[in-house]
Amino acid sequence: MNNNLLIIAGPTAVGKSDLSVDLAKKLNGEIISVDSMQIYKYMDIGSAKISKEEMGGIPHYLIDFVDPSKEFSVAEFKDLATEKIKDIQSRGKLPILVGGTGLYINSIICNMNFAESDKDEEYREELEKIANEHGNEYLHEMLKDIDLESYNSIHFNNRKRVIRALETYKLTGKPFSSFKAKNSIYETPYNIYYYVLNMDRAKLYDRINKRVDIMFEKGLLEEVKNLKAMGLTDDMQSMKGIGYKEVLYYLNGKISLEQCIEMIKQGSRNYAKRQLTWFRKDPRAIFIDKDTFASEEDISSKIINDIINS
Repeated sequence: MNNNLLIIAGPTAVGKSDLSVDLAKKLNGEIISVDSMQIYKYMDIGSAKISKEEMGGIPHYLIDFVDPSKEFSVAEFKDLATEKIKDIQSRGKLPILVGGTGLYINSIICNMNFAESDKDEEYREELEKIANEHGNEYLHEMLKDIDLESYNSIHFNNRKRVIRALETYKLTGKPFSSFKAKNSIYETPYNIYYYVLNMDRAKLYDRINKRVDIMFEKGLLEEVKNLKAMGLTDDMQSMKGIGYKEVLYYLNGKISLEQCIEMIKQGSRNYAKRQLTWFRKDPRAIFIDKDTFASEEDISSKIINDIINS
């Protein structure tokens, strides 16, 4: 199983956690979370973070480790997850990516670069000033000596792109054009088994609505009150997550509790729709319609057979 990588993806509330723990037990696996909200500490209820009991003794990584006042990039996630995959494989175990954040998954199994991640706001402002004073063509000429390919391919009036190219060179010392993917986006060093769980839309939406009600029963309001008391505000990355931003609106007197609950349900349903659209773009993803299986056990068996017989 040396270079195998199993991925269990799917929309929010579809039931990824139970299946992945069962698979980890049967396949000698360990789980790496690919969820952009479960990374944060102190944000357990609104992110539907898996509990110690639900983990069933299976190690779970990249959960509950980022301070919610801090920014966290996809590039940082990729570095940590890649390291963890190597570690799990080196111990003869199967790494299993589990979650619904498509960009996190793609950072691992697609040929992506993150030249676009870094920013130098001060230098950007300086370049904007130069363009305003001397014109777009003058700014464009600055590219000629450092990145002829970008100079020839980016129109001088595409100021935003010209600035990005100049900024990339300043940050990395490499031409912007050198960061283009040289190979197929689907090129990966791993032998991947990629499954996306799905179910009847009405059933999924019902599960989402019930999950939101359960979050409030478990104390979502208190959780967000505590985060607010810690100094977290709605302009922070962590507090823009569904469930957190709406409760903040409520606590700040902008909406009623009823509106808050309905907005979270609607936001979660819309998010599930976007997640499925994202996963359908990858031709390697095998969709599993949970409604066509008699039990979770049967889904487990199907995935295990696929891996063993491949």
